[in-house]
Amino acid sequence: MSQQSPDRSTASPPARPDASMSLLNNVMDHSLDDGYAEASARRRADGSAGLPRTLKSKLGLAAGLVVAALVVTLGAAEARISAPVVAKEREELIDRIDAETQAADALESDVDELRSDVSERQRKALDQHGGDQGQLVALLAGATPVEGPGVKLIVDDAKDTDQGGGGPRESTGFADTGRVRDRDMQRVVNGLWESGAEAIAINGQRLTALSAIRAAGDAILVDNRPLVPPYTVLAVGDGKKLVTAFQDSADGQYLQALKESFDIRTSISDQAEVRLPAAPSLIVRTAEPKAAGSGAADTGKGTS
Repeated sequence: MSQQSPDRSTASPPARPDASMSLLNNVMDHSLDDGYAEASARRRADGSAGLPRTLKSKLGLAAGLVVAALVVTLGAAEARISAPVVAKEREELIDRIDAETQAADALESDVDELRSDVSERQRKALDQHGGDQGQLVALLAGATPVEGPGVKLIVDDAKDTDQGGGGPRESTGFADTGRVRDRDMQRVVNGLWESGAEAIAINGQRLTALSAIRAAGDAILVDNRPLVPPYTVLAVGDGKKLVTAFQDSADGQYLQALKESFDIRTSISDQAEVRLPAAPSLIVRTAEPKAAGSGAADTGKGTS
């Protein structure tokens, strides 16, 4: 009976799981380019890689490190030394500012006292030498407080001060917004004078023949004193007639146009009694009393 010889052939080895990723395997196995590897090996062979090998190079490196450390140390020491100096200078500057502020406040107080004293002397001089017209002159010059019937006019900025347009101001260069301007207050005051007001004050500032209403930025100045809205204008005169005359005047119509165009808030009412303070001391720089029999009296020319 014949026997079948056993099969001695070996089976082929199983395929690797990463056989399909030969490119990635090559990258992982040769992460460094051959050229770079050869250059690195060459540098290691001739001793040029890593830290300097010669004594001169080592000393140079050490000197550089010492210089860098010295610079950092000196910078830190200088900053620590200068910090107290800067703080001391700052304290000295603050002390100087406080001292100068106190000195300015003291000078302002002295000026107010002197202004009050001059005003009082002016009123006494008018009463003493003015004769029958002394009180009238003092009234017209604003040198004395006054009270009587009159009107109360309030002018205030609009709630929304960013409006634009032509309106009664016409020029767009005049900041066409709902904010009250110095030119507006000038027209209001002139309208009240024209309507028959005998004395006027704005926010407690008495106006005279030499008063000026100007602007500094967005602030309104009356005789160089800044005012803030709302602007309360008090005028002495026949209240009802003064209200009617002002509303019918060109300046009253101008104020009404500002209200309609820019929503500037205004109100006017007659008052049974208003009180106006005296104006600051009146300084006349060029006018002089006319002397009897002088050339000025003959020619009609004043002096300046």
